[in-house]
Order: sequence, then C-alpha cells, then structure tokens
Amino acid sequence: MTEPAVVLIGPMGAGKSSIGKKLSRALGVPFTDSDGLVVREHGPIEDIFATHGESHFRELERRAVSAALEVGGVVALGGGAVLHPETQRDIAAHRVVLLTVSEQTIASRLRGSVRPLLQGDDPVARWREVAESRRELYERLADARFDTSTGHIQDIVDAIAAWTREGTS
Repeated sequence: MTEPAVVLIGPMGAGKSSIGKKLSRALGVPFTDSDGLVVREHGPIEDIFATHGESHFRELERRAVSAALEVGGVVALGGGAVLHPETQRDIAAHRVVLLTVSEQTIASRLRGSVRPLLQGDDPVARWREVAESRRELYERLADARFDTSTGHIQDIVDAIAAWTREGTS
C-alpha cells in the first residue's frame, strides 16, 4: 500500500457504509466495509453475537479491519472496531474521518434496524449510551470530523473528498 487509506469511524447509523461507497467512487479507489467482510465470511452479525458472543465477533472484526487496511482506498469500520487497541494503532497510519450524527436523526435511521447492541425496549437510549461511551475515543483517533445529520449525502461526500485531496497535495 503506497497511500494511506481513508478510514471512516463513528457510531452506528452515522452513514459510514453509505458514505464510504460514494466516497470511494469519487476518489477512484476501492471500498471495503469491515462489517461486510465479516458477514461475507462468517454470516450475519446478529447470528455471530447470538451464537458466539460479542468477544468472538470483535476478533473476527479485528481480522477484517486488518485485511481492509491492506487493500487501502476507503475503509468503513463498524462502530465498535476502534475498541481494539491493535486497530487503534493500525489506523493511526491512515486518514481517519469521524462521522457524527444527532440523536434526532438516528431515531429515524434505526427504525426497523437489526443491530445486536441496540436490542431492548429503547434502541435510541441504548444507541446514546454506546455512542457516548465511545465519543472520546472516536475524537482522539480522528483527523477530521463531518456531521451526517443534515444535508445531502453527496455534499458530505464532496466535503470529505475535498479534505482528502487537500491532505495528499
């Protein structure tokens, strides 16, 4: 890998996968979703959680992140991928973009979602709890931050692409 990857981090529902796909096209580079790699190789995340538990999933996720960083381009990480110390170390060599989202926006994005960490009576409250517990870590790891709560997705993609190009010129 010659050029650092653009690594998208942030809470569940911030748009890492959607923005990552469009950003990779805008930059003309490959796109890899670490959760997508896990699903492709091991099945649905909710099944992994139910059968083997979160710690097993986190190890599979760690391997997927490592493989994705080898490919380069744009890499979208699952919301909890940054919890692993090796992942924190590995992404430091890349351009890390934190995608943020408001609680109001997340309520509409999570409707009908099947996310193992958000199971229970109040998924938005659980999202808030998980997001807040990771906020300082996300901020410490990020080189740039973009809010996805409002505006068109293409405008957000364009802003991240411009930031990325500024860093490589």
